[in-house]
Parts: sequence; C-alpha cells; structure tokens
Amino acid sequence: MSEVKTEEKVVTTKKYRKPSKKKVCAFCVAGEKYIDYKDIAKIRKYITERGKILPRRQTGVCAFHQREITNAVKRARNMALLPYVGD
Repeated sequence: MSEVKTEEKVVTTKKYRKPSKKKVCAFCVAGEKYIDYKDIAKIRKYITERGKILPRRQTGVCAFHQREITNAVKRARNMALLPYVGD
C-alpha cells in the first residue's frame, strides 16, 4: 500500500491484483467420464514428486473429476503402479 499526502489528510491506495483466468476442467473439455487407474501418464500430472495428490485449485479440474482422480491414484498405488511416497 502506498500513502499519498494531500492537504493534511492521508489517502491510502490499495494495489489490486488482476483476477486470474478461470481454469477449465481438462476432462470435461475432452468429454471423459471415467479416469482409468491404469493410465499412469495421465494420472502422474495430478500428483507431486513426493507422491501427494494435487488439490483442485492447482489443477483446475472439477469436483467430479477430482474425486475420480483421487480414486484412480489410490487404486494405482494399491496395484503398485504408483508409489505411496516419492523419492
């Protein structure tokens, strides 16, 4: 915040950030209903190097597909296609 003095009163001005562009769900655009747990290349984009599942606000997917991603990651981990913990 910056302050500007004008005739004995202080006016503070706020610097606003430009609103970011709304992310659209990549799965909705592609028209996919089901996310396959065996498709590791697709699932790997939604987990970190440490093996954590990324949140919706970072990936931009809708709630329905976020739940599908979560289930697919958990199934892939159970089948030893993905690690539980990264290196």
